Amino acid sequence: MMALYRGMEEHTIEVLLSMIPKSTDSYMYHIPNIRLTEYSAQAMNLPIVLKETIGKPPRENDDLKDALKEIKKEYGIDGVAAGAIGSKYQYNIVAGICKELDLKTYTPYWQMDHEILIKDAMNAGFDIRMVGVAAAGLDASWLGRKLDSSALEELKEIRKKHKIDIGGEGGEYETFVVDGPIFKKRLDIVKSKKVWDGVRGELIIEELRLADK
Repeated sequence: MMALYRGMEEHTIEVLLSMIPKSTDSYMYHIPNIRLTEYSAQAMNLPIVLKETIGKPPRENDDLKDALKEIKKEYGIDGVAAGAIGSKYQYNIVAGICKELDLKTYTPYWQMDHEILIKDAMNAGFDIRMVGVAAAGLDASWLGRKLDSSALEELKEIRKKHKIDIGGEGGEYETFVVDGPIFKKRLDIVKSKKVWDGVRGELIIEELRLADK
């Protein structure tokens, strides 16, 4: 979302792309509530393409290449904005595919400190909710919680004790944005449920509503 936000400052965003993994073993793609990006696109008044992928390498990378090839042809894009921050694997996959397809790569937060990114998002006015946790120090109480300054300070304390990445780079947590400065409407979570196995968990959003701001 922050890559999109920064991209809008310098470029015209023609279309969004969400890859929908069939497997939970994906090395590349976000999984919790990923299909709800369709609502995010509506809230921002942007078109979106949803493409299913097997969710396992190397096939999932081929699926991304095929999707971008189709989008380039249909929408005439000349570049791709991606939220890669610290994962060289993910960055290299996206950059490599873009090079093959003669597309530019825009990664405004590449190798930036996660704390800076989180503070940038909060200062910009994004409303970010935790929808998945899978690390020591993060329990079911984090599911649905807003990622605000108080949560950030707690994440920093948990990092000291359990050596987690406060940005969730290692899959420690996943988020979903419900509002922000690029949203024409906000997303209200009407119905959700927590699934917790004692070690990891997910907030499954069962119903969303677009609401006037």
